[in-house]
Amino acid sequence: MSSTIFALEEIDGYGIVLGFGVVFTLGMIGTTLGLHRYHGEESFSSETFSTADRKVKTGLIASAVVSSWTWAATLLHSSSVAYLYGISGPFWYASGATVQIVLFCVVAIELKRRAPFAHTFLEVVRARYGQAGHVIFIMFCLCTNFLVTSMLLTGGSAVIHSLCGMHIVAACFLLPLGTIIYTVVGGLKATFLTDYVHTLAVLIIILYFAFITYFKSPILGSPSKVYDLLVNASYTYPVEGNAQGSYLTMHSRDGAIFFVINIIGNFGTVFLDNGYYNKAIAASPMACLPGYILGGLAWFAVPFLVATTMGLAAVALQNHPAFPTYPNRLRPHDVSAGLVLPAAAVTLLGKGGAIASMALIFMACTSAMSAQLISVSSIVTYDIYRTYMNKAASGKKLIYVSHVSVVIFGFVMSVASIGLYYIDINMGYLYSMMGIIISSAVIPGALTLMWKKQSKVAVCISPIIGFACAMAAWFTATKFIYGTISVETSGADITMLVGNVVALFSPVLFVPVFSFIAPDPTPYDFTSMKEIKLIDDGPNHNPQITPEEAERGVIHLTRKLRIARILAIFLTSCFVLIWPWPMYGSAYVFSEAFFTGWVILGIVWMFLSFGIVGIYPLIEGYDTVITVCKNLFIDIRQRRQRIARITPDQMSSNVQMDYVAPKNA
Repeated sequence: MSSTIFALEEIDGYGIVLGFGVVFTLGMIGTTLGLHRYHGEESFSSETFSTADRKVKTGLIASAVVSSWTWAATLLHSSSVAYLYGISGPFWYASGATVQIVLFCVVAIELKRRAPFAHTFLEVVRARYGQAGHVIFIMFCLCTNFLVTSMLLTGGSAVIHSLCGMHIVAACFLLPLGTIIYTVVGGLKATFLTDYVHTLAVLIIILYFAFITYFKSPILGSPSKVYDLLVNASYTYPVEGNAQGSYLTMHSRDGAIFFVINIIGNFGTVFLDNGYYNKAIAASPMACLPGYILGGLAWFAVPFLVATTMGLAAVALQNHPAFPTYPNRLRPHDVSAGLVLPAAAVTLLGKGGAIASMALIFMACTSAMSAQLISVSSIVTYDIYRTYMNKAASGKKLIYVSHVSVVIFGFVMSVASIGLYYIDINMGYLYSMMGIIISSAVIPGALTLMWKKQSKVAVCISPIIGFACAMAAWFTATKFIYGTISVETSGADITMLVGNVVALFSPVLFVPVFSFIAPDPTPYDFTSMKEIKLIDDGPNHNPQITPEEAERGVIHLTRKLRIARILAIFLTSCFVLIWPWPMYGSAYVFSEAFFTGWVILGIVWMFLSFGIVGIYPLIEGYDTVITVCKNLFIDIRQRRQRIARITPDQMSSNVQMDYVAPKNA
């Protein structure tokens, strides 16, 4: 089990978690109902609940991408790898998880081109491959949601428990509670709105930590002081495999191994997470490409700056008497559990640092959790219930199933996370393991939208065989290297690397072989994907996208496809090859000036990210904000005027006064 920091009282922890939960729940429910009442937005149809009517703009898509991709691991595990590997850790984490978002923009465009009225990615799989392929990908996608949500809750609850002593059971149940409530009420649109608010809060807290660490703290207070302490730490606790044992070099053997694990594992958690397809489906055709590109670039700054700040601060401060484990370093298990960031925050800021850490983790856990809830509810509603249980289900019935599935999944994941805690499976272990479990379905899944010759046999068999090979390679490597298989030995970097590589790349062999041996009768023409229809939500719901609008969107996306491919290849090359490996090969140890420039780069990039996901959505949504505020003001004024004219007899008869939103508001 993890160590405890206990910078807060237990009652403080309950107050923060419950307080934030109530505020965000009431705020998002109020916003959802306000948009319905004062802007004429339909809030209670199955189409709106699951797709946000397919008209979300660029800024909110970018904000949602950043928020959904900012897990507890993004903040906690990135700081842990900085503590373990030094300055290279934040870059390896950030670059190794940015390329998937950038590359996903191509898949997102293909999805909207091929199936403009789809509700989930799995509907597309079924349209092409039938029931067999559909069921197989349902299992892989639900497994992805299970792993991601497990990481959110195990990481978040471990930090809350260590900071205030809240019981792990309470933390696992209270963290997702508010999220479940406002997701049930508002559906996908509510997740976009909460994503925006949560992302703003996360970026502000990270910038606050950075300015305290590098400019204001009496303990550190400058890049120069941090640099000197990192140099001393390199002599006291040299990093094996790093150039000169330094924390100030990109030449890190174990960091590079983590980089490969990180890239492979995160392909699965993007390309097999229905939540990212939900966002692509919800995006307007104009927003799909810029939303994912800007979101990926904005997200890079989050793990890069938070880990460069808090991970390195923990290294620099570990010999300070205020450090929670002084005179000892953090135990490996504590590092894996994600306690590096809160340890650094408490050392720098005391109780204030603990509160900021809890707020940061709460925002990351709950916003990403809402995306997972919608992802699972979409799969259960459209791919299980409507497909195999009630094909004639009405929109009202689908809404009911969505609500029930959100609540049940939230409860199941709370229980599962408690179980993982008690068998000593922590966030770091799950993060490294996830690619072994799910990545064998990444290539077959992507080729479903991009290669007409992938056969049904190939898409059904390749993921299963790839998974079996990955598990066999993982356990064999563990047994061969360490002589025994346990949580500790199977969680080692080299054994995780073997399993992850086999999982992702084995389908590169299996897919073409099975497609050649057992080809489909004719190459696929993608027609059946276009036959997926909108849900009939009854006479009171008017679809927000017509077939004519969908066709215009397809034409626009077709024009942008080439640009998307070029941008994806260029940015991936920069993040994976051009930027890191020359620095790795040179074995350069940062000078003080270079380190200062590196820190400033992270801060400037974070401000740019703030502009993309904080300011730009407000500019895009200016008309909506003004309309809602104006109609709210009119409603309040009308009510006051009517109340002023009401006689005592009318008061006793409970006259009902309703505001009617102006047409075309």
